[in-house]
Formats: sequence, structure tokens, C-alpha cells
Amino acid sequence: MKFLRTLLLAAPLAGAARLDRRGKVSYDGYKIFRVAPEFADAVETELEDLSGMHLMRTAQHFDVAIPPESIESFQLLNVSSELISDDIGAEIALEGELAPYESLVQALDVAAAAVPDASWFRAYHSYNDHLTFLSDLQKSFPSNSEIFRAGTSFQGRAITGIHLWGSGGKGSKPAITFHGTVHAREWITTMVNEYIAWQLVVGYGNDTTVKAYLDSYDFYILPVVNPDGFVYTQTTNRLWRKNRQTRSGISAVGTDVNRNWPYQWSGPGSSTSPSSETYRGQSSGDAPENLGLRTHLDNVARSQGLKLYIDWHSYSQLILLPYGYSCSARAENINQQMTLARGVASAIARPYGTRFEYGPTCSTIYQTNGGSNDYAQDVSGAEFAWAFELRDTGRNGFVLPPEQIIPSGFEAWEGIKNLLNNF
Repeated sequence: MKFLRTLLLAAPLAGAARLDRRGKVSYDGYKIFRVAPEFADAVETELEDLSGMHLMRTAQHFDVAIPPESIESFQLLNVSSELISDDIGAEIALEGELAPYESLVQALDVAAAAVPDASWFRAYHSYNDHLTFLSDLQKSFPSNSEIFRAGTSFQGRAITGIHLWGSGGKGSKPAITFHGTVHAREWITTMVNEYIAWQLVVGYGNDTTVKAYLDSYDFYILPVVNPDGFVYTQTTNRLWRKNRQTRSGISAVGTDVNRNWPYQWSGPGSSTSPSSETYRGQSSGDAPENLGLRTHLDNVARSQGLKLYIDWHSYSQLILLPYGYSCSARAENINQQMTLARGVASAIARPYGTRFEYGPTCSTIYQTNGGSNDYAQDVSGAEFAWAFELRDTGRNGFVLPPEQIIPSGFEAWEGIKNLLNNF
């Protein structure tokens, strides 16, 4: 396809982003195409010249966003593809404005307030409101929870989580750790992590099964582990993926924190190009967010033992098991993990019929070097280290409508309950 290089260079470069009246990057008129797998590498090579964006790649397809001025050039590539979204800008508009959150704790001026209302899950919210929500959730469960920080982001924001425990006391049980929104544009993962935390708090006093979960495990839930990137998606570029790390002498911004973990770091499952969406960094573990996350994860694993680690992502509806760095390597307990994943997928499907595929990461989605669940499995010593790709399969992709927040959270909660019931 190199013969198209001269033609494609006529398209505006990706760096010359169009801005809307609010100063945000505009995706009006961008279309999403699903490229057949045999053409994926060739199209990826041309993306920069097309001013296009890599969205999602699995073993079955490659999703790309193409700006309106490059549609004709993309079609001239003559690759097998399917149009799955006609206008990303219109999809983003359907997310609506970020909904304000009124803290009941502040309003009532009490130390221990009611659990935040479920209306929280009917809309997306600002980063600062997420911090307030977590604080309110903790204050509604004061004897069995605390807010904690797992290091600091590149721009100085605390990586904030909530720690929940049961009757045995803080730090007395094996740990379950959830990370959300490492890829900044994956907003649904923030809400699903908070939904699970909310269900644990709500259920502890009136559901014996939920009480048993917290009496058996300490939960460490971090809904937004890439706060700088998340804020950037809300203020400037809705489809930003990486952190906001800058480096001397490099104009491109950002590291993919989920290709930066210092285990099986180098390889074809990540990029050495700073402008790539999967840029792994200059050295393993050199992203500040990664340092904070792995330090916290390893400390918890050493002091309590790590029963389960889940890194929540979107989209594609997948349950991903170790390993990502190799399609031939297998975790020692992979047969047990596959059995558990089968049960989780069945439980997720019951409420709404949402189908999740499952299997080792490399063979199920793609090769990923320097990934979190490989590190959690082999370095932190987690018994189970998974990643989820939540709704949907591409129709809305990263800009899932707000009316799907509660169904996404509920089906994920059903899956987690099945997992906890069958360890």
C-alpha cells in the first residue's frame, strides 16, 4: 500500500486537530470502520497519514476512526471493512453533559451519611465528583472502609481508591484489587468499579451473601488509575487513551500505562514510538502511575496475599486471562481459570443476554507486552489475574450511552458474585 503514500499525505495530519466552540477536539463526521484481520497491519501502517485513530484490535477485527476528509483515501486502500459508526461526534453528544453531584454528607453535615443514591449511575460525572462520591461512600460505611492513595500521577493527582473490609478487621483477609480507567477514554469502567463498591457497601448490612464476601476478603477498588488522562478526556479530547506524561526532547505526549508494567515489557505487543497509542515508555515501569499502582499491589500481596486482580477495560465484551505477552505460555492454573471464566460469562449473560467471550489474553484479543494482569499473576503472585473488556462490541465503543451504565454495572456485579461464590 506504500504506492498510496503520496495521495494519503494530502490529508491533514492528526496533530492538526479540529476544535469545537468549547475548545475540545471535535470528532464530528468521523466514521468507525471495522477492518478484516488480514488487512489490519496494512491499515495500521497508513493510519498516521490518514489522520486516523486506532480504537480496538482483536483476533477477529481492527476498528479505526477516520476523519471525514480522509474517508475517500481510506476507501482507496481497497480493504475489506464494515462501517460500524457513521458519526463519532454524534455518539459523543448522546453521552450528554457531565451531571453534577450533590454530596449528601455536605448537605446534611453529618459524619456518617446514607449511602449515595443509585441515581449516581444514571449519568457520567466530573473527576472531582468521582472523588466526592468515593468519599461519601466511605463515610456511609465508616467502620469498615477507608480512602487510600496508590501513588501520584505525572501531573500530581492522587491515585485514589476505597478499601472495604468485613468483621475480621482491616487488612486481615486476602486481597481483591480492581483497577479502572487506565485507558482514559474508557469511562464505563469508572462507573462499573464504583457500582461494585456501592453494591458491597449497600449489601453488607442486609445481604448475608454480600456480608460473607467482605468477611472473607479485603477489597481495594480504584475506579480511576489514570486521573490525568481521565481529566483530559473531559476537558479536551474525549478519545484520549494514555497518561499525560511528557519527556525531554519528545514532542508526543503520553505513555500507555498498561504497556509499562516491568514484566515481559519489550516485544511486539507494545510500541517503541512515543506517538503510538500503545507506547510502552522509555524504560519499564517509568510511568509514575505505574510505580504507584505496582507498589500498592505488591505491598498488599506481601502483607495479605492477593486472591484476585482485575483490570477493567472497554470495549469488546471479553474476559481475559493470563497471558498477554505470549500466545503459547499458560498459567499453571489455567484450567481452573477457564472454568471460572465460563461461569462468570454465563452469569453476566443472564440479566440482559450480554455475551462475553473468554480465554487467555494473547489468543483472545491480541498480544500485549508489559500488561497489568501478567505482572499481577507472575510478580505479585495473584491466584487469579484477569482483565475485562466491558460493553459493547463496537456500536458505541468507548462512548457508551448513559442509559447503559446501570445494566453494565449490574451484569458485571452478577459476574463477580459468581466468581466469588466459586473460588
